[in-house]
Amino acid sequence: MTILQTKNVNIYYGEKQAVKSVSMDITRGTVNALIGPSGCGKTTFLRALNRMHDLTPGARVEGDIILDGQNVYSGDIDPVVIRRRIGMVFQKPNPFPTMSIFENVTSGLKLVGVRDQRTLMEVAERSLRQAALWDEVKDRLKTPATGLSGGQQQRLCIARALAVEPEILLMDEPTSALDPQSTARIEDLMGDLKKVTTIIIVTHNMQQAARVSDTTSFFLNGDMVERGATSDIFTSPRDERTEAYVTGRFG
Repeated sequence: MTILQTKNVNIYYGEKQAVKSVSMDITRGTVNALIGPSGCGKTTFLRALNRMHDLTPGARVEGDIILDGQNVYSGDIDPVVIRRRIGMVFQKPNPFPTMSIFENVTSGLKLVGVRDQRTLMEVAERSLRQAALWDEVKDRLKTPATGLSGGQQQRLCIARALAVEPEILLMDEPTSALDPQSTARIEDLMGDLKKVTTIIIVTHNMQQAARVSDTTSFFLNGDMVERGATSDIFTSPRDERTEAYVTGRFG
């Protein structure tokens, strides 16, 4: 079942076109990898999906991005609501430094007026369990989030995004700043998370894309060159540029 569609999405920074006419359908409950060399447009495309470019001076998005039948760029839609429905985890862990672990996880709920402590605790536990962090932090929920390791901080950011029950979770190079052990934990986590949300991940790591994703899209110079089942992209790509990239001949 399709949860997100993009139709002829073009993205500009001023006069420079960064993404060229990208159309794709995202199926609910899947992990979708966006790959390609630096500067190819994959992160630019990812950030357009939940209107992050609204915050970028000079950025312009054209085309349609449809979430459950609704255009996310429609003038009557609040972008804050879109960002709750399409959450995001960034490359570098970014817990709120002045907040405790518990406050970090529940911050999104408090913004929409949830104050009941029992509800907040239930959501915090559920989200931390989904992020495979509960057992490590359950006895220190009131301590500063900055006391966690880098890998734990990134899983905390995942828990914070999950707390508002997003339909889609965007992940922009979520393991690039982490050690191999923390990277493996988050890769394992993605397989579990697609049971409760749909994931779109940007990664430079070919092995990671092959391990965690159901579909892979290859971007080059702003174009989506090829998209398909991950097994097909890595074993029998249709485009010679895709083959050159996934076999390491460039990029």
